[in-house]
Amino acid sequence: MKHISKYKVELSVIIPIILFFIISIISIYSTKRLLSIEYQNLWIKQIIWYIIGFILAYSTMHVGNKFLYNNAYILYIIGIILLVLVLPFGVTVNNATCWFKIPFIGTIQPSEFMKIFLIITLSRTINDFNDTYKNPDVIDELKFIIKILVIVFIPSILTFIEPDTGAVIMYLIITFTMLFIGGLRKRWFVLTLAIIIIFLGLFLGIYYLNQDLFIDIFGTSFFYRMDRITNWSSSDGLQLKNSLIAIGSSGTTGHGINKTPIYFPEMQTDFIFAVFASNTGLIGSLSLIITIIFFDLTLISYASKSLNYNDKYAISGIIGVLLFQQVYNISMTIGLLPIMGITLPFISYGGSSLLSYMLLLGIIFNISNDNLRYTN
Repeated sequence: MKHISKYKVELSVIIPIILFFIISIISIYSTKRLLSIEYQNLWIKQIIWYIIGFILAYSTMHVGNKFLYNNAYILYIIGIILLVLVLPFGVTVNNATCWFKIPFIGTIQPSEFMKIFLIITLSRTINDFNDTYKNPDVIDELKFIIKILVIVFIPSILTFIEPDTGAVIMYLIITFTMLFIGGLRKRWFVLTLAIIIIFLGLFLGIYYLNQDLFIDIFGTSFFYRMDRITNWSSSDGLQLKNSLIAIGSSGTTGHGINKTPIYFPEMQTDFIFAVFASNTGLIGSLSLIITIIFFDLTLISYASKSLNYNDKYAISGIIGVLLFQQVYNISMTIGLLPIMGITLPFISYGGSSLLSYMLLLGIIFNISNDNLRYTN
């Protein structure tokens, strides 16, 4: 006889998250002796963020994915309001105004939570369109694309002003992934690619041929960000240089826990992979990468098996942003890509980043729960 089990999650999801938790705490703890006194308790704060995150994830199971999709546009508006308010009322760090200062808690970054609201909203929008138009014509698709562009354009502009270029890129990754899985005809992707190539050509042409005009159009701040990106391969920055030294000297088994040999900026956040690699060597690094791949393949399996199209679109957006952050973060740590403020999901220190992914994990928990809801 079958019975309903209200909250159950498959081990293929739970085990990787537990491993990520252990790796995160060990790695952040290992930054203690190289960071100033104000950063000595980050590993304890990360434990607290994880506890809060699990509470939020299981709270998401309580309200259910259907509730999120039904209230998608309300959540989207809340996200936009937060992005607007952070510009005049947020705190500025390294010339970026991306955070609210919350007493006794720390800082909260609205752009991290906008990823969630965008995934939920796009899932609802794509599903509504596919339910309404079984065989849409060009005009129907064009109207749909314009609606999607408006939804994505508003938070992208607000986030770019902060500035947080990495978050804007993640918004675009989410959008393209979800539209592709949502069944949008390939001609629109080809057209979009052609437009991007044309504008990128004009953009880079102005940057390289007339830098004064570039600054007049895009501003000095964005010029310096572009200068940093275009010169990354030939630069001899302390951050990348010391990261490569830490990783390269770790050998097969690493230097040991809390024995990272050299300091590099943002080692607790953007460069946490270098810390873990230096502590555990090649064996530990490969183990983490294998765990990440296993987790991602599990999510891909959920997306392919799900009969609920809202869930299918949402999990595709989650997979898209996870893959992007994982590949980009590890690649920039070892010098394959330009350095940007992109963290390693579930591993890097950061309350907003971790909580946003734990909320997304709640959506995944709901899908896993649906798979196990009826048991013998």
